[in-house]
Amino acid sequence: MKTQIITLESHDDLISVRDRMSWAKTPRILLVWPKFEKVTLRQVDLKILQRHAATLGAQLGLVTRTRHVRADAEALGLPVFESTGEAQRIAWPKMRRRKWRRKAPDKSLREKREQVLVKEAAWRAHPVTRIVALAVGVLAVLAIAALFLPRAQIQLESVTKMQRVELSVSASPDIDSVFITGSIPALEKRIVVNGVQTITVMGEGVVPQSKARGEVEFRNLTQQAVTIPEGTVVSAGEVRFLTTEDAVVEAGVGKKISVPIVAVEGGIAGNVEAEAITAIEGRLGLSLSATNLEPTSGGRELASVQAGDQDRLRVKNSLMKNLEEAAHEKFQEELNSGDLLFENTMEVSQILSEIYDPPPGGVGTKLTLSMQVEFTARYASASDLTELATLAMNASLPSGFRAASGAVTVKPLTNPFLDEEGVLRWNIRAERGITQAFDSLYVTQLVQGLSVKKAQSNLEKNLPHESAPVIQLSPSWWRWVPMLPFRIEVIMKK
Repeated sequence: MKTQIITLESHDDLISVRDRMSWAKTPRILLVWPKFEKVTLRQVDLKILQRHAATLGAQLGLVTRTRHVRADAEALGLPVFESTGEAQRIAWPKMRRRKWRRKAPDKSLREKREQVLVKEAAWRAHPVTRIVALAVGVLAVLAIAALFLPRAQIQLESVTKMQRVELSVSASPDIDSVFITGSIPALEKRIVVNGVQTITVMGEGVVPQSKARGEVEFRNLTQQAVTIPEGTVVSAGEVRFLTTEDAVVEAGVGKKISVPIVAVEGGIAGNVEAEAITAIEGRLGLSLSATNLEPTSGGRELASVQAGDQDRLRVKNSLMKNLEEAAHEKFQEELNSGDLLFENTMEVSQILSEIYDPPPGGVGTKLTLSMQVEFTARYASASDLTELATLAMNASLPSGFRAASGAVTVKPLTNPFLDEEGVLRWNIRAERGITQAFDSLYVTQLVQGLSVKKAQSNLEKNLPHESAPVIQLSPSWWRWVPMLPFRIEVIMKK
């Protein structure tokens, strides 16, 4: 007999197997369970597939070695085989068809129904009973309405007052977080300021007009000829001269030659006496000796107004004072609102540039100094001060109160001073508003089911307040506070 073989896969379910069975045109349908995959078909699914096969006029069989599947199939009367070959060789058991027999109608049903029916008691049909029942029903509806329809709104104005604490604060760069003991970080800030200052020169000086000139006599100290190059330096103490031409001293001890010289710097300092030049700079001093037989002359200078060290110091001090004021203002501008600048920690970190015009040695009646200076200073941030104040006030918050808002005002009571250990110390005062904390559940319990007057009296007696509580009922003609807590709304007015 022809058999339609359907091999199941792991993703098959009742719907997909049923659809695949619908295409079968044979009197036998064989479902083959995979060996190494799991098919999620329950016993009830197999029953549905068995009935579907019956509607198709076919008999359903299974090929599987899975124990629980075989047990389910045998319970349903489905043939189970070890392999498809066995299913085609062995005869399948015949399908059982149930025959439904129509029973004859029971003629005694009417009598049995009449026996079951119980006649209504007479008192239940009495008009008084019906009126009382109606009244009880109406009262029940009204009672339910009284419970669920009224709504109450209770407005309470909480007690508000100011909380104040005074704290001793210490700030140090070694601290990196806020402690309730009063220690906070001392933060560092750097800024760069530029400035220009001009003053009138008070000093006097001289300006070289010409350089002194003369001749020096070189004497050979060796047996060999010695070459004297142009620019050889000879000196009379701190005054130095240069030879202006090349020369050669003949070989032999005592041989001499005169060479012209000119002073290195202009001015009268180059006019030296005869035989004042005695030294030769460099290796030539080992082979020659030198002296000027005649005084040098021609060095002249002119008196003029010239900036001296005192003028430069004066303009620098004046400019530094202006720069410190500018730095202080710039620190205040760049800090956030509420930050506290420690003015006694402001100092010069480094001088980035310092330019004098005219430079030292220059002539002029005005002296201008341009400077770029970096300043450093320490400060306490407003967030750290607020955090410290909040910690301290929370620790001393009166019982039954809470913070009215997150706003905290911090004011210094003393100026910060730097102690020997480099720690800044000062006192502050912190303030904030606090309000009475009401428990809504407690308020509700005080007024449940009471009349408005009694509820008002209860609230005034048991709750602190600045003004009388306000109870509003809806509908307005109702005179009792609802019994149900969720119909009572408590509003706190600040």
